Amino acid sequence: MKFFHLSDLHIGKRIHEFSMLEDQRYILNEILQLADKERPDGVLLAGDIYDKAIPTAEAVQVFDGFLQGLVKRRIPVFLINGNHDSAERLTFGAGWMDQSGIYIAPLYDGTVKCVRLKDAYGTVCIHLLPFLRPALVRHVQEERAEEIVDYPSALTVALSGIKLNPEERNILIAHQFVTGASRCDSEELQVGTIDQIPLSLFDTFDYVALGHIHSPQKVGRETVRYCGSPLKYSFSEAEQQKSVTVVELEEKGRTVIRTLLLQPQHDLRKVKGTYLEVTARSFYESSNCEDYLQITLTDEEDVVDGLAKLRTIYPNLIRLEYDNRRTRENGEIAASDPVQQKTELELFQEFYEMQNNQPMSGQQHAYVRKLIQELKE
Repeated sequence: MKFFHLSDLHIGKRIHEFSMLEDQRYILNEILQLADKERPDGVLLAGDIYDKAIPTAEAVQVFDGFLQGLVKRRIPVFLINGNHDSAERLTFGAGWMDQSGIYIAPLYDGTVKCVRLKDAYGTVCIHLLPFLRPALVRHVQEERAEEIVDYPSALTVALSGIKLNPEERNILIAHQFVTGASRCDSEELQVGTIDQIPLSLFDTFDYVALGHIHSPQKVGRETVRYCGSPLKYSFSEAEQQKSVTVVELEEKGRTVIRTLLLQPQHDLRKVKGTYLEVTARSFYESSNCEDYLQITLTDEEDVVDGLAKLRTIYPNLIRLEYDNRRTRENGEIAASDPVQQKTELELFQEFYEMQNNQPMSGQQHAYVRKLIQELKE
């Protein structure tokens, strides 16, 4: 049985002032064309459908068009919400969508929806686990609330409700951060490791279709995978090649995984050189000037109105930076500990001082500490 594994569409996303909506429409149409060639038996869609909990009408139309394309091709869709999605909005109409072959994880109530398919090798069980935070699991599983103190314990309780038949092939769709995965700048970061899930929780599944991380990668074993986002959403992803992950489940214990490369309407690239170099026709005439760009100028002096001037050649220039003696010296002075090594309170203190040019008072410090503790609980 063959599946497309997709995640992190982030429909409606903007990169600075640039809307990605048309690029998203383009890449989703490209995925439909790949579906025509590959004829998958289903699409595993592992969350972060939209970029905002309340998506725009245009974003909803783009996703609706994609779903209609899959329904017309009679390709079932197995879909969960991610941390960017509103579970309540995404599950609207889920009951009657089942009849069209669109299976959506319902609001978490202590159980995990399972859809069963059959092929020549027997049954494939697809378990749809929506994005879960400890507070939600604790609220639903009141009798086990004392056990649920963090993300690992919350997922342990949630997964314990799944009754697996070890003779069948079991797929789990989930949207969490598994320990060992590599992040990108475009993802929503938690401080430290509070959202990390141990790989061992997924040992009993034949394939785990993960969302949340934008870089395609395996975690631990080949069959626990992030497929990555279909488009680049940050310059930390500039060197990546985006793709669709194809998962083929044969007999129990044998899974074949491959990727289909995606070609975006506009790439997201980094360009570096002097102003004269990057504005020379010989430099840019062989590339797509409408790609989304970060240009780093190596001139020692800043170019007056450099951003505006460069956009006459590169209209989708997102970011202009300088790499010279001045910026390197400033970078050394400004260097500080990575965000992941700081506590929530330390980060808020830094933010407050930047905004107000003075440190927090003792009373403010105590109040924020108490507030952060209440939010974590």
